[in-house]
Amino acid sequence: MSHKWKKLGLVFCPSGETTWMQTHAAVPFADRLEGDIYRVYFTTRDTMNKAHTAFIDIDILNPHKIVNIANSPVLAPGMLGGFDDSGAMGCWLTKEKGTRYLYYQGWNLGVTVPFRNSIGLAVSDENLKFHRYSPGPILDRSMFEPHFTATPCVIVEYGKWKMWYLSCTEWMMQNKLPKHKYHIKYAESDDGINWQRNGVVAIDYANESEYAISRPSVIHDEGQWKMWYSYRGNAYKIGYAESCDGKKWERLDAQVGITASADGWDSEMIEYPFVFDHKDHRYMLYNGNDYGRTGFGLAILEHN
Repeated sequence: MSHKWKKLGLVFCPSGETTWMQTHAAVPFADRLEGDIYRVYFTTRDTMNKAHTAFIDIDILNPHKIVNIANSPVLAPGMLGGFDDSGAMGCWLTKEKGTRYLYYQGWNLGVTVPFRNSIGLAVSDENLKFHRYSPGPILDRSMFEPHFTATPCVIVEYGKWKMWYLSCTEWMMQNKLPKHKYHIKYAESDDGINWQRNGVVAIDYANESEYAISRPSVIHDEGQWKMWYSYRGNAYKIGYAESCDGKKWERLDAQVGITASADGWDSEMIEYPFVFDHKDHRYMLYNGNDYGRTGFGLAILEHN
């Protein structure tokens, strides 16, 4: 069944509010605080182009009115030489037994290749002040994933923690420059910290021109798993897939129901979707042009 998303417009774009929030509002994801108020986390960049996790609070029924904005980073870059010393990009928030688990992507700058990513964890109770669970990543490159991991989505169901995440399969030289290639894999855990990876590919490349599939957003809906994600050849688009077990997926990109606009902030590309439900409606946060430099917007799923 094809979907149809109604765009509600641009919600927020940084304009140099502070030294650590200069540009970008990338990879948005939301946490309901109370009533219709949501905290939307996103990744911004400082004057040195390093990534920080920030937030704004909005009324989902009036999303263009900002209720509150972070006056300090939720997560800042880590210690020198650490896996996240060049950036801490928040990706997903999982609430379980009174604790908030904030999964984030650490950035390292490289020499032979531009960067290396891995997945870290920060935790908080109801005070919403996050601290790193450990100085090192919880999901890094491994014997069978030799390059990097990133952009996790984590859901707990019947005591089992499930993660869909970006896995880099290779770096290629193109026009004398290194170019990454990555798709989405699946892992499981009993505690959200120690993960079992068996090489399960959730969303694979559709063709040879596709080289980047990222930012999964998964919902278990009416006995069926549904996933929205980014994919690209020339420019990012938002894709859609369905699954019976959360492991083996059928790509149904033609049914996604949202594309780039004719003009404006999301006219060149759309990417990094986060899909969530509020009352009787389903919403999508997403980025537009230049990987979040033009901010993030909101769309609502129209009922058939």
